[in-house]
Amino acid sequence: MSLELAMPQTGQLPQVKGPELNDRDFLNEILTHEKYLSSGYNTGLLEMQNPKLHETVQSILSNTHNTQYQIFNEMFQKGWYKMKVADQQEIQQAKTQFTNYQTQFPTFH
Repeated sequence: MSLELAMPQTGQLPQVKGPELNDRDFLNEILTHEKYLSSGYNTGLLEMQNPKLHETVQSILSNTHNTQYQIFNEMFQKGWYKMKVADQQEIQQAKTQFTNYQTQFPTFH
């Protein structure tokens, strides 16, 4: 049986949605944009050689992560973002999967 973790919805959304954007739509768009920005900054950061520029972009990436978390938390508190609750077996499978990925990479000494 699959469980979801979510707060009760605040009742601020219409039952039948029309073409207009509501608060949930706006926050969802901003959250998606922040995730996109994080991905781009992260890729750039990994390929950046200039130490000062690296430091600046790393700070921007950190701010982007913080903004993303605030938006996510706002949506979660309003009941607009649901997550599946993982049982112990699923957690162990994910841990094993990612641990196995690590063994595929070369080690540098």
